[in-house]
Amino acid sequence: MSGIDVTVGSGLNVTCDRDQLVAALTTVSRVVSSRGSVQVLSGVLLRPGGDVLELAATDMELSLRTTLAAEIEGDSAVVVPGKLLVDLARLLPASEVTIDYRPDDGVVHISSGSYSSKLNVFAAEDFPRLPAIDLARHTIASASLLETVDRVAKSASRDESRPVLTGIQVRFEGKRLLMAATDSYRLSFKETELEAEGPNLEAIIPARALTELTRIAAGTETVELAVNENTVIFGTGDTWLTTRRIDGQFPDVSRLLPESFEIEVDLPRAELLDVVRRAAVLAVRNSPLRLRFAEGELTISAQSQDVGETTESLPVAYTGEPLEIGFNAEFLAEGVDSVRGETVRLKLINPLRPGLITSADDSFWYLIMPIRLAG
Repeated sequence: MSGIDVTVGSGLNVTCDRDQLVAALTTVSRVVSSRGSVQVLSGVLLRPGGDVLELAATDMELSLRTTLAAEIEGDSAVVVPGKLLVDLARLLPASEVTIDYRPDDGVVHISSGSYSSKLNVFAAEDFPRLPAIDLARHTIASASLLETVDRVAKSASRDESRPVLTGIQVRFEGKRLLMAATDSYRLSFKETELEAEGPNLEAIIPARALTELTRIAAGTETVELAVNENTVIFGTGDTWLTTRRIDGQFPDVSRLLPESFEIEVDLPRAELLDVVRRAAVLAVRNSPLRLRFAEGELTISAQSQDVGETTESLPVAYTGEPLEIGFNAEFLAEGVDSVRGETVRLKLINPLRPGLITSADDSFWYLIMPIRLAG
């Protein structure tokens, strides 16, 4: 598909498999907009493309498009309410579905077995023209790309007041892929070795777009990647995702990482994660988890007024003065969970400086700011 243009045409009649229709609609409808100010963005564009039906949706930041094998007559495009159509398609009684659109009626007719309905539609000519995807592309192994996204994406901010932090910094250096994300309270960084050289790309890509990519590319072997001045394009199979690049200056990751740490402790990852998650249940209303290191022991505790308190200990190879430091429970759990391998290495400086979560044989690290403890 190139950039999507629409044609009013003489009408459109589509007959297709219900389950395939549901799958295609489910894919693209994830990005239909819920903002009522531009109604056409709440719809899915249906457009004939030879012996396939092209489906597309966008919220102006992110777009998804895919194709569906179908018997097609007519040359019209039409925009149908996205959420309504996918919910309806899932409930249709027969395996075959017919979608019939006649421009003069201003509605689309849906029929399947004994079922029939009419849905109001939006004008196809009002649907935004999507970016072209017929650009020079690079092929990247899905496993490498998606694992890197998965391990850093949790640290991206959800606060739209600082747009640059809602993105993931993506950089290709030859056969290396580097990604970083931060919400200013924690920072994730991952370096991945690729099988082949990647594109000439350094961009801040919305974390939402890359998270969506992990869904549509799951189970695939490769992802196609194309880049232009303002847009990054990902393709897998018959599905294409386009997203805008975020303008701005991403924090300098190398400057944020402390040069040295006073304490390094290796901990069993699975056991530590279980203890942190149990304690986090009682760390409500922004109550911190307390980590107290003493000779041979780590004690993790949480206390929330009017809720309760918990304490649990782990044996650790720690020899030094007692140290107590507080962390956000959710952030700490996500950091430990993002490490691969059986052992987590926790590096600390003091209770007021950030801690580092990594492992000895992993090219991933997770920097987390502490919470000042009362008393």
